[in-house]
Amino acid sequence: MGTPDFAVGTLEEIIKAGHEVVLAVSQPDKAVGRSSALRHTPVTECALSHGIEVYQPARVRDAECVGYLRGFKPDIIIVVAFGQIITKEILDLPRYGCVNVHASLLPKYRGASPIQWAVINGESVTGVTTMRMDEGIDTGDMILKEEVPIRANDTGGSMFTRLSETGAALCVKTMAEIEAGTAVYTPQDHSQATHTAKIRKELGNIDWTRDAKSIECLIRGLSPWPGTYTRLGNKTLKIWKAKVVFGAPEASPGCIVRVEKDRIRVQTGDGYLEIFDVQLEGRKRMSVDAFLNGCSVEEGACFKRV
Repeated sequence: MGTPDFAVGTLEEIIKAGHEVVLAVSQPDKAVGRSSALRHTPVTECALSHGIEVYQPARVRDAECVGYLRGFKPDIIIVVAFGQIITKEILDLPRYGCVNVHASLLPKYRGASPIQWAVINGESVTGVTTMRMDEGIDTGDMILKEEVPIRANDTGGSMFTRLSETGAALCVKTMAEIEAGTAVYTPQDHSQATHTAKIRKELGNIDWTRDAKSIECLIRGLSPWPGTYTRLGNKTLKIWKAKVVFGAPEASPGCIVRVEKDRIRVQTGDGYLEIFDVQLEGRKRMSVDAFLNGCSVEEGACFKRV
């Protein structure tokens, strides 16, 4: 059971390991583009390419869906970023339970957006946890964990790719231990749990009174979606790449204190942010060098919240 690209690697690895995947369950296809043509989810595309039957219920909790899944008499159900709440009726169907591949080191960062929030919060390490699902949100007993370092230039997008690969391998290892009867199920310490909210576009509206490091982490965490943005004059400017510079304050937060050929230095609430890649409203992403060739930016001008 899975929907986005993040879940595809796990499905591929399960197939490579020789397991019989009798059904792939994914979210319904969505209309995209001006033509509103329906597009398969990434998991649906992957499953169909392997000749695996696909089921796409609008509501997995409906009795019709539960009855359909029961007919497969599954040994195990693997859940990776499926996008709907799995009910107790489904949790109880497989002999070995439902196993979730979760992109954090549980119990920290439960919820919808653990990858992005680990970057936004400036963590130096995150990882993947496999767990036996229960009726709570990411509260089940943990089986295996693997740490993945967050590098200085990592973004939400790059961590998405790395954690997907780690999770795929960890899932297959978890399945082997369950099958061999050697899996160890460790209860989570719920007092240590943190919950991540769903990422929304308005989160990317930069507050320049925050410290430079927090803003830089926000820029990386929200890349590639939804991105961070600010107001320059009467236009919105997305900021895609920046670096923290420490120093005594020279101006009010949001004010541009230096414009160089390849960078723009901005005062924050604590320290400076040097900006290298931007995207002006209605244009493509570009380096500051290219941006300054077509847009005049003067020292003393100020970025503002949109």
